[in-house]
Amino acid sequence: MKRGFTILILLLTVLFGIFSFSGCGSSGKNVETKAEAPKSKLKIVATIFPEYSWAKEILGNQDTAVELTLLSKKGADMHSYQPSAEDILRIANCDLFLYVGGESDKWVDKALKESGNPKRKVINLMKLLGNRIKTEEEVEGMQKHEHHEHDKHHGKEDKHHHDELEYDEHVWLSLKNADIVCKVIAEELAALDQKNAAAYRANYVAYSKKLAALDKQYKDTVENAPVKVVLFPFRYLTDDYGLKYYAAFNGCSAETEASFETVVFLAKKMDELKLPAVFTIEGKQHKLAQTIVDNTTVKNQKVLTLNSMQSVTEAEIKNGASYLNIMEDNLKVLKQGLVK
Repeated sequence: MKRGFTILILLLTVLFGIFSFSGCGSSGKNVETKAEAPKSKLKIVATIFPEYSWAKEILGNQDTAVELTLLSKKGADMHSYQPSAEDILRIANCDLFLYVGGESDKWVDKALKESGNPKRKVINLMKLLGNRIKTEEEVEGMQKHEHHEHDKHHGKEDKHHHDELEYDEHVWLSLKNADIVCKVIAEELAALDQKNAAAYRANYVAYSKKLAALDKQYKDTVENAPVKVVLFPFRYLTDDYGLKYYAAFNGCSAETEASFETVVFLAKKMDELKLPAVFTIEGKQHKLAQTIVDNTTVKNQKVLTLNSMQSVTEAEIKNGASYLNIMEDNLKVLKQGLVK
């Protein structure tokens, strides 16, 4: 498998080199034309939507002069995403590559190692955020399971699963984390395109103010809310604002089947704490959330959907979806679940 992946990278790199060479002309007599050829666009590749949206904001008016690519634009969940040959080629030849760096990105390590592009800049979100990264935790009543959803998607059978420290890779759900990453994106772009460095830094400053303003809105909302507990593990978000949570699974799991004991425990917690809603993430499967509600005493709590941004589609992007407006919409939804 590893040998085949290596061969694929080599073949793609060689083919790209041939096409690039033929496109520039092979005759030594054409030196003047070659010198006058327009400079190639700066190429940026992002694995998930939040990274793409942040880069677009920092680029500002320069976004048309840059080739910005989102790999998971077809709405594939990050846990099940598998790169195509074209994706690998884009990564091999880009100037700046953005990725999360969690379990779902295990395939990236080989792509970076085998592509042989020493000039490429790379931003690994989890590495960048360092001690802000949270370990996945098991809270009271949470479903115990042998393998995480991302392990299943990647065919991983880890017998020592419970002995290893696992990290929650959904780092973008913290507005504070977003600000840290955006500052680094701005600096990397400034280094790659010094002519527009001042513009990138100014765009970051303007965007940082918007992130901070929304962060304050979240803080004020939670502080003034009568409910301080939620039934859903957006852990970076809940920890940022001091919310306690209960959940069937840790992380933004795509799993939908929970044990009877887990469902009953969560239903009783809703009754005990008089919680007005149970939160779920985008997608068609809200069966588990509804089952929990159906097992409560009153059976009339809301099922509210928060957008995890794990599967934003190309159509949504064309319709104006951005990291900031999705987080603004999430705040509106969160408010509904914090009022009795």
